[in-house]
Amino acid sequence: MADINYGEIARRLVEIVGRDNIISATHCATRLRLIVKDREAIDEKEVEKVPMVKGTFFNAGQYQIILGTGIVNKVYAEIAQMNLNTLSKQEQDEIIKKQQKGVKRLMRTLGDIFVPIIPVIAATGLFLGLKGCVFNDNVLGLFGASASMIPSYIVVLVNVLTETAFAFLPALICWSAYRVFGGMPVIGIVLGLMLVSPILPNAYAVADPGSGAQAVLAFGAIPVVGCQGSVLTAILTALIGATLEKKLRKIMPNALDLIMTPFLVMLVTFLIIILGVGPVMHVIELKLVQIVELLIHIPFGIGGFLIGATYPLLVITGLHHTYTMIETSLLANTGFNPVITLCAMYGFANVGTCLAFFVKSKKETIRQTAIGAMLSQLFGISEPVLFGIQLRYNLRPLIAMLFTSGLGAALLSIIGVQSNSYGLAVLPSYLMYIYEGRQLLWYFVVSVFSVSLCFALTYMFAIPAEVMVEDETGEERNGGKMLTARAAAEAETATACAATEAETATACATSTSSTLPAQARPRSETFCSPVTGKIIPLEHVNDPTFALKILGDGFAVEPSDGLIKAPADGRIALAYETGHAVGMVTADGTELIIHVGIDTVELKGNGFELLVANGQEVKKGDCLIRADLTAIAAAGKDAAVMTIFTGGGRVSGLAEGNMVEACGQEVCTVTF
Repeated sequence: MADINYGEIARRLVEIVGRDNIISATHCATRLRLIVKDREAIDEKEVEKVPMVKGTFFNAGQYQIILGTGIVNKVYAEIAQMNLNTLSKQEQDEIIKKQQKGVKRLMRTLGDIFVPIIPVIAATGLFLGLKGCVFNDNVLGLFGASASMIPSYIVVLVNVLTETAFAFLPALICWSAYRVFGGMPVIGIVLGLMLVSPILPNAYAVADPGSGAQAVLAFGAIPVVGCQGSVLTAILTALIGATLEKKLRKIMPNALDLIMTPFLVMLVTFLIIILGVGPVMHVIELKLVQIVELLIHIPFGIGGFLIGATYPLLVITGLHHTYTMIETSLLANTGFNPVITLCAMYGFANVGTCLAFFVKSKKETIRQTAIGAMLSQLFGISEPVLFGIQLRYNLRPLIAMLFTSGLGAALLSIIGVQSNSYGLAVLPSYLMYIYEGRQLLWYFVVSVFSVSLCFALTYMFAIPAEVMVEDETGEERNGGKMLTARAAAEAETATACAATEAETATACATSTSSTLPAQARPRSETFCSPVTGKIIPLEHVNDPTFALKILGDGFAVEPSDGLIKAPADGRIALAYETGHAVGMVTADGTELIIHVGIDTVELKGNGFELLVANGQEVKKGDCLIRADLTAIAAAGKDAAVMTIFTGGGRVSGLAEGNMVEACGQEVCTVTF
């Protein structure tokens, strides 16, 4: 690393992005973050050719260049000396807001609202699926039983598990939306609970003529009912409440703010919604659901084909969150979700794309990309396939996938398959159909067909000639000037073997491993968690740089407290002033970075207390960072703590789902 010219890297990046195009520059632990005037003016292929650049993406109004820990700060230091224009944090936020307009801004907002509650809905779907199996007379008949024999208390307990999330869905949505719109989330959840209060007439019961329930008439004319299942009403409630709260806090005296602001917000917002917006929006929302249902049921699977073929394009452009709101409404109002069924085939088609590239490509780098992308796609992460393969090679793989996705969706539409949940993709998605054997069988058959068809189409028509040529060398992408340590060692060994032809082949093969440098020899090391909490796979975190393991393999923790400790003896290689991350080298020479939260660099140190300094020697269990999880959550940030092994290594044996203590039991093995 000593001969890396950080000044030249900085100069090249500024030159490619455009000096006049850069409005402001900053960095986090791994990425250079640029706010630019015109993203389209950037030649991303040229950016990725710059040495040490590991990838790029555009998110939250920022063009982010992935450089890695220990590199990004040095490149930024060089950029800071170029006298580029910089702006304050508030000015940056205003620019980002102005850059996100119209539909894209709306879609981002919807995504921010629904992503936090999808796990709850998905889990409820699993409960419903298991209930459908366990309470099914056909299944129970195999054991000589029936549903009528199940004790009533078990039925009650199961119904609590399966119905609570949907019964209080507006409260969940209102809480999440209130947070997105910048209000105090606890006010949002109380407003959401008011919308579905059992004191109000239930909207579903009022809509059922046989129930005998009637709306309460306010002023003799306005029907007052609950807002069960009304997604749009919940979002509007949060928007009105949060907007009013922010305005009141600017003018309310400090002595009255604590009590009077929530009082006025809840009173005014509730009356506006329950007497005006609620009844109207619920009708409008039901009409929108009817329109989607009409599209789904267009004869001969035409509607299904249109949905299946266009959904991947929405994913690429970031507009796919539109469907989430419709899916939520369908689930709340009908109990089923045919939309995700039609959209799901693109994930299986992506698997076919990856298999075709893996089987037919001659380039080892492409084969590795394909197999890695496929493993990610099997659990619902599609970006590696979309951006690493389908948009990279003349669009033919993309076209094959779109056709397959549309055809698979059309078949499912004709057969009438529909899920009872959402939020699960590819392999886990089968769990959304276990509530009925016929549904599961046909979904399985069509999904396998989609994988096979896309594999065949891609294999025959969409593999570009450039990947059919074998790699000539083992050169790295970054500059193409250095062999990897293993490749260099093997080249050296080959020379030695050629010079000693008298030796046996066995002896030569043995010398291959013995001449490898120490850093290339396989070794394993076990690691514990740096924080108390629940272990989750790295690919589950909400950040592509970490989830796609661009900087290296690792693991993540959903923290239950904010004390971050050293997972091993070692030395602090890099302590970020913002306190959101530290890099260290263990006593055994393993390089790793501990990153607290997603995009927490934007907090500028608020909520973090850095307890170590650069170069400081630490022991296992020493405190590195004290993080305020409440402050992180209040800022709308994900507090997941990532441990990334930046020096290489593959994680295995991860204690996924386990609750662990900081620096307690071992949670994984890392093989280098």
